Amino acid sequence: MIKLCRVDHRLLHGQVAFSWTNELSADCILIANDAVVHDEVFKTTMKLAKPSGVKLVIKNLEDSIKAINSGVTDTYRLLVVVKTIHDANVLSAGCPAVHSLNLGGTIRREGCRQISKAIFISDKDEAELKELQQRGVSVFIQQLPAESPIALEHVLHQ
Repeated sequence: MIKLCRVDHRLLHGQVAFSWTNELSADCILIANDAVVHDEVFKTTMKLAKPSGVKLVIKNLEDSIKAINSGVTDTYRLLVVVKTIHDANVLSAGCPAVHSLNLGGTIRREGCRQISKAIFISDKDEAELKELQQRGVSVFIQQLPAESPIALEHVLHQ
């Protein structure tokens, strides 16, 4: 069962590995990213960052969608982490089980505007976030579990 689907450009780090995993009582972290799956150094780093007793699975987006839809992840309290809003949109489009999306951190890029302390979006990102919402996905901004979530519609000028 998906406990949280999160966009975080850093993927697995202290906030995700410990704060969110503990808050959700997650016993499995799925990193869904097409590039990381082929980067052995990064995968090793991710394995070192994961909390003890928590399973770490790293798959590309297509295989992540297949795994979630097959039901093989249903026995886990699953934390899904993607790197970009685009990846979240692709994952959500392929997985009806994704009902909400946590925006935790996106990288500052040229042509992006800041909508919160750690979220920077382009026009394309905004369009994809609206697509997610149109599919019924609740999108909220929250870096840490101790912070109050902020609904996306409160920071976007719809």
